[in-house]
Amino acid sequence: MTANEESIKALREALNVSPDNAPLRIHLGELLNSSARHDEAEKEFSTALTLSPGNEAAKLGLAYSCYYLGKYSQALVIVEDLIKLTKPPAKAFIIHSRLLFNDGELEKARHAYRRGTEIDSSVQDASLCEWLGLNDSPITTPLERAAVTSDGKVRNFVTNEDPDDHSTFLDIERSDISFENVGGMEDVKEQVRMKIIYPLENQEMFKQYGKKIGGGILMYGPPGCGKTFLARATAGEIKANFMSVGINDVLDMFIGESERHLHEIFESARRNTPCVVFFDEVDALAASRSDMRKSGTRQTINQFLQELDGVDNSNEGVLILAATNAPWHLDSAFRRPGRFDRIIFVPPPDQKARADILRLTLKGKPVDNIEYELLSKKTEKFSGADIFAVVDHAVEAKLSQAMKEGVPKPITTKDLENAIKNVKPSTAEWFATARNYALYSNQGGAYDDIVKYMKL
Repeated sequence: MTANEESIKALREALNVSPDNAPLRIHLGELLNSSARHDEAEKEFSTALTLSPGNEAAKLGLAYSCYYLGKYSQALVIVEDLIKLTKPPAKAFIIHSRLLFNDGELEKARHAYRRGTEIDSSVQDASLCEWLGLNDSPITTPLERAAVTSDGKVRNFVTNEDPDDHSTFLDIERSDISFENVGGMEDVKEQVRMKIIYPLENQEMFKQYGKKIGGGILMYGPPGCGKTFLARATAGEIKANFMSVGINDVLDMFIGESERHLHEIFESARRNTPCVVFFDEVDALAASRSDMRKSGTRQTINQFLQELDGVDNSNEGVLILAATNAPWHLDSAFRRPGRFDRIIFVPPPDQKARADILRLTLKGKPVDNIEYELLSKKTEKFSGADIFAVVDHAVEAKLSQAMKEGVPKPITTKDLENAIKNVKPSTAEWFATARNYALYSNQGGAYDDIVKYMKL
């Protein structure tokens, strides 16, 4: 019997004598979670909360249990309650980050992860950090990085930048991944090649046909299906500069600041061509203006359209990629040729793609004769993020086993099959909404790809 099992046994015996002892139940729940016995842990934390309503440790443990049991909605409700506290626990942000990542909300997941590690650096999660594409150094949002100097200027206290120079508050990266790292999505990748990669590789030929090197692609589809990853891989494929733009990088509470942020982003891209600029959750920046006639957000949308058109400056060599889970909320003006003139549906990975994603996700991990084709059949309707979650569950279980036995063992097909049972496909809700738009709001054929995919 391992030390953990002995402690669990001792705590159960103690609770037989003192069943209303909430701290004891919380401690037992934590040990059960660390042993990957999440169903038992869930019961202990739930009981502890009936004995001590509002107990933060019990809530945190329950959220952790729910996450690993695939009860994402319940975990999210608990975590959102915890992060609203005056002094939120750091671990709550890490769980929140995992939940957001599973939903394909990459920028929000990164922000949550950073918040957690800023509160307590000891909660760093190596595998989550890798999935989010973060390095070891803390990365903050523009508002967190800015400070007002004595002369009234806003100065970046990480890079000591002066706003009067021609820099930007966003990092310009060099992506270290390419299409080789993207599982499946062959049709989508070919469309990106035609719009972005081939014009750069064959500039003279395209110029003969009057085709400019630049323009925009809008990718839409259910969350967690690789839109963000594909954008980063596109930049790596052509060895271009890469800028990832989230909502927090643009929107500002002060009038005129959001428009200024957008202009700075585009100006920076124009100075660093070829440059891929990726707008995540673009519907938040480009929502239909008919829905906000009395809102200052209309000005931000107009500025966005002006920058895409290159009214005052040429966008030659500036390649715009954007992703949205809700294309029906996007202002129709963004679909005009010259703006986001290529609209690409990114569906959940097919069977072959799911096998490829499993191979890529398990790369570098100890495995033993994995039956990828069998597993890909059992993960129908799973998004890429869902498959990452499956591997994460399998790794957690294997680590727990290694802790008990003292010897690490490879991940097997059976381990992954067990993990699949604990993860539910997250795409069903999106398709339920998309179906309504495809059937009743598809006058211009905007959602023909959804109709074809769902065989409506």
